[in-house]
Amino acid sequence: MSRPVVGIIGNSYLMNDQYPTHAGGTMNSDAVANVSDCLPLLIPADPRYVSVDELLEVCDGFLLTGGRPNVHPEEYGEPATEAHGEFDRARDAITLPLVRACVERGQPFFGICRGFQEVNVAMGGTLYPEIRELPGRMNHRMPPDGTLEEKFALRHVVALNEGGIFHRLMGATEVMTNTLHGQGIKTVGHRVVIDGHAPDGTPEAIYIKDAPGFTLSVQWHPEWDAENDPVSRPLFQAFGAAVHAWATGSDKALFQQSA
Repeated sequence: MSRPVVGIIGNSYLMNDQYPTHAGGTMNSDAVANVSDCLPLLIPADPRYVSVDELLEVCDGFLLTGGRPNVHPEEYGEPATEAHGEFDRARDAITLPLVRACVERGQPFFGICRGFQEVNVAMGGTLYPEIRELPGRMNHRMPPDGTLEEKFALRHVVALNEGGIFHRLMGATEVMTNTLHGQGIKTVGHRVVIDGHAPDGTPEAIYIKDAPGFTLSVQWHPEWDAENDPVSRPLFQAFGAAVHAWATGSDKALFQQSA
């Protein structure tokens, strides 16, 4: 029997400063193939090439990846500033309606970093452009130097809500994670439940209240060493189980999300 398909949202990327491509980190494909046990399919997130309806038909679930470009603040009613960084309006045009469609249908998605932020914006929330500039907040950005191992090293605790969905999944109320992001949740989107925080109060783990499918999203990068990391592995295993359930038409509420 063939594996169910997970659409991995790609990012626009300029190779060698001149050749336009759609790219996706191989660690995303590793996690989807080897931990979720699904077929990874890189999606060119651009409405010139794909539509949300087509993606919902072709894919069984979606991985909303991280990426350097940020969600454009016009998507949540604010003007763009230098602090907002780079943008990918084509990706915005695909992922935001895709999230809303998946929530309604119960089709599973897993949001990571920018994907986490996309979920909040898709549900009507807003973002801070640079959380390290807020009083009392730490610098969550990727270290500028060092090896990949050093950049993706575990850097802070995430406290999970007692009895919440992430607590039940992890079997712990505190987990160690990496951190490689500049933006963060400002106002919480409709039905978005914050289920985990960094020590400085930054939201790190969310899901959509009363959604019929898998909607877990995290601000960190669990795709790094997902096969071996004790926090990453259960996330991708649970996501994979939800995708398999969707693909086979079995119990789509296999992973109960209401805390």
